[in-house]
Amino acid sequence: MATDTKTLKTSKIACWLALACLVVPMFGSYFFDDMFSTVSQIFKNPEMLQLGWNSQQFGFYAGGYSFLCVWGGLIICGILLDKFGVRLIGSVFVGLMVLGAAIVTCAISASGLSASSSLTIAYIGCMLFGLGSEIAGVAVTRSIAKWFKGKNVALAMGLQLAIARIGTGLAMLLSPVLVLKNHAEGTMFTLSETNKPAMVGLSLLFIGAILWAIFVAMDAKYDRQEGIASQRGEVKEEDKFKFSDILKVLGNPRFIMIALLCVFFYCCVISFKKFGTSIIIPRFGLDASTASVMISMIAFAPVIFTPLFGALVDKVGKATTWMILGAILVFCAHLIIGFAPGVHFYGYLAIVLLGIGYSLVPSAMWPTVPKIIPEKNLGTAYSMIYWIQNMGMLLVPIFVGRIMKNYADKKEGLDASTAEILDKAAAVHSEFIFVSLGIVAITVAVCLFFNSKKHPELKIDRPSKEVA
Repeated sequence: MATDTKTLKTSKIACWLALACLVVPMFGSYFFDDMFSTVSQIFKNPEMLQLGWNSQQFGFYAGGYSFLCVWGGLIICGILLDKFGVRLIGSVFVGLMVLGAAIVTCAISASGLSASSSLTIAYIGCMLFGLGSEIAGVAVTRSIAKWFKGKNVALAMGLQLAIARIGTGLAMLLSPVLVLKNHAEGTMFTLSETNKPAMVGLSLLFIGAILWAIFVAMDAKYDRQEGIASQRGEVKEEDKFKFSDILKVLGNPRFIMIALLCVFFYCCVISFKKFGTSIIIPRFGLDASTASVMISMIAFAPVIFTPLFGALVDKVGKATTWMILGAILVFCAHLIIGFAPGVHFYGYLAIVLLGIGYSLVPSAMWPTVPKIIPEKNLGTAYSMIYWIQNMGMLLVPIFVGRIMKNYADKKEGLDASTAEILDKAAAVHSEFIFVSLGIVAITVAVCLFFNSKKHPELKIDRPSKEVA
C-alpha cells in the first residue's frame, strides 16, 4: 500500500472538518441545557403552568444535570475514556446525552402527570443528559487537543466553545419566541407551549450524534496513519493508562488550581444564566422580551471573542494573565448586577462585562491543561475538572432557587409595589452568592499566575506553538 505524503494530521482541511463534526453535538447540548434560561420567570407562578413547577423545583431540575457527574460518574467515565479510547466511550455518552434529553422531553410533554411525577422523570433524564454531555465534552476537548497538538489548539478550542455557545444564545433568543410569543397574557401555559424548546434541542442533538459518527470514522483513520494504534486496537506500552496516573494528576498543583478556577468561575456564569431573567427583570425594571435579549448576550459575546482570545493565546501566550482579567470582569459584572442603580445602562454594562469575561477565561484555561498533563491522561484530567465544576453546578442552582422561592412565598397577599420590592430583594440576595464565587475565582487565578512564574519550564504562559 502506497504511503500518502498528506495524512489527516497534516491536512488542514481534515483537521477543520473534524472540528466541524465535533462542535455540533456540543451545540445541541448547550441549546438543550439552556432552553429554559430566558423563560425562568414563568416558574414564579406555578399556578399558571400546566407543568406545575415552581422556582425551587426548576432549580432542583437544573441541578440534576450535575448529580451523576458529582457522585463519581465523571471520574469513572473519564478513566474509561483514557482506558478504552475516545471513539468507543465517547460514542456511548453521546448516545446517553441524546437518551437523557429524550426522557426530559417526554416528561415535560406528557399530559396527566402531576408536577412531582413530571419533575422526577425529568430529573432522571437531566441526570443522564448531564453525564452524557460532560463526558461527550471531555471527548471533544481531548480530540481537539490530539488533532491540533503543536498547532492552533487554543484557536480550535476557542472556536468549539464559541459555536457551542451559539447554541446557548440561540436557546435564549428562541425559547421566549417559542413559549411566550403567541401566549395570551393571563392564561395558563400549556405543555405544548413549554415543551417547544425541548423539541428543537432534541432534534439538534440527533443531528450532532450523526456528525459524531462521521468523526469516529475520521479518527480511526487518523490513528492508523499515525501508528497510534493497530487495527486490532493495541496500544503502545508507554501510552497505556494506569490507575496510578490518577494520583499523578491529583498531585499536580497546577491541575488543582485550574479545577478550582473552573468551578468557581463557571458557577458565576452558567448558574447565573439559569436564573438570569429572574434576577435582571426586577433589578433593572425590564420586560421579559428585553431581559431575554440581554441574557442572550452572555452567550453571543463569546462567539465573537473566544476565537479571537484563543488566537491571542496561541500567538502571545500569557494564559494566566487572561484568566485573572476574565475573572475580574465577571466579578465586576456581578457587583453591578447586585448593587448598581437599577437603570438599563448598568444592566447592559454588566452583561457585556460578563460576556467578555466568559470568553477570556476558557480561551486561556482549557488549552493550558494539555501543557501540564500527559496526553494519555487528558480524559481523566478533563473529567476530574468537570467533576469538580459540577459540584458547584449541582448546588448553586438549588441555593438560588431556594432564595427565589422564599421571597415568592412572602409575596402572597401583598400589593404589587411591595411584591416588586421583594423581587428586587431576592435578586440582590442571589447576587451575594455570585459575588462571593467571583472573589474566590480571582484568588485562585492569581495563585496560578504566581505558580506559573515559579515553573517557567512548564511553558504555561508561552504561546501554544512553542509547546509541541
